[in-house]
Amino acid sequence: MSNVSRVAEPAFVARRRADWDDLERLARELRERGPKGLAGAELARLGPLHRDVCGDLAHAQSARYSAPLVDRLRLLTADGHAALYGLRPRGRGLRGALLGSGSGGLVHAFPRAVRRHAGAMALAAALFFVPLVVGALVVLRDPTFAFRIVPESMLKPLAEHYAQGFSGGRSADEGALMAGFYVNNNVGIALRCFALGIFGGLGSAFYLVFNGLAIGAIFGYVASVGAGDNIATFVVGHGSLELGAIVLSGGAGLALGWSIVAPGARTRLASLQAVGRDVVAIVGGASVMLVMAAAIEGFWSGSSIGALTKRVVGGGLFLLVLAYLALVGREGRGAGGDSK
Repeated sequence: MSNVSRVAEPAFVARRRADWDDLERLARELRERGPKGLAGAELARLGPLHRDVCGDLAHAQSARYSAPLVDRLRLLTADGHAALYGLRPRGRGLRGALLGSGSGGLVHAFPRAVRRHAGAMALAAALFFVPLVVGALVVLRDPTFAFRIVPESMLKPLAEHYAQGFSGGRSADEGALMAGFYVNNNVGIALRCFALGIFGGLGSAFYLVFNGLAIGAIFGYVASVGAGDNIATFVVGHGSLELGAIVLSGGAGLALGWSIVAPGARTRLASLQAVGRDVVAIVGGASVMLVMAAAIEGFWSGSSIGALTKRVVGGGLFLLVLAYLALVGREGRGAGGDSK
């Protein structure tokens, strides 16, 4: 062990010992009493504690801390894994992966992860929606500006399509075809917004700004030819899911990049590992949102249903998405970092 490690290790142990003791106690009580012997708040803490101790082990190994400390952390991670595995039976299938045991599934992990990285999500929203609004306003004043962002060959057919409206609706076959196209296109955009975050978050920031500006230019151009109400009515039904998922994916990319740029007391690898589970949950949840958005966009948004009905339903869905992200998964309140 180097001189630097000898100095840093005691401070590291002092800072993290309480969580290690908590994980050790919870794993022991689960072995002795089973899940019913623990309060729901304590069960909710198990996952985050295990994740953090895995990060601590990676940090201790990379910093070349003493063998006894590394051995203790290895044992703790093994105990934590065994405890978590015991709470999650084999062969849960899709329903089990989404709902999990208690509050451990994606349905709860997704909004918790979003709230834990609220700063990154707020920045992603600003990087996406500010260019969207600016692009729409600029193009409304000068429609030809849109051709600098989106090809004219794409914009003019879109404007003609929205100008016709949706009184004729869509056939079921056409709706299925369009839903498949929307899944492929939107998931591709969201994954780029996320994956390029590995470059210090800059790739995610670029794609958020670019896509926001492009969507704003499309809105502005379509509105400039008198079809603004039609495109707004079309988008309102699925926009909270589709645009929200793109922002959340971009926010996950920013969080990923920030864990590399500013790892704090951890190594960059340990910091990346610590944030990894959260960003996977966010991208998983965003992917589900995009699939739902594609189904709505393919079968509902382009249907002949009245504009007022579409707007009311779209507004209700927007409030439902906000409530879900803000409130679901708060069962562990007061039990540590997983309460958000």
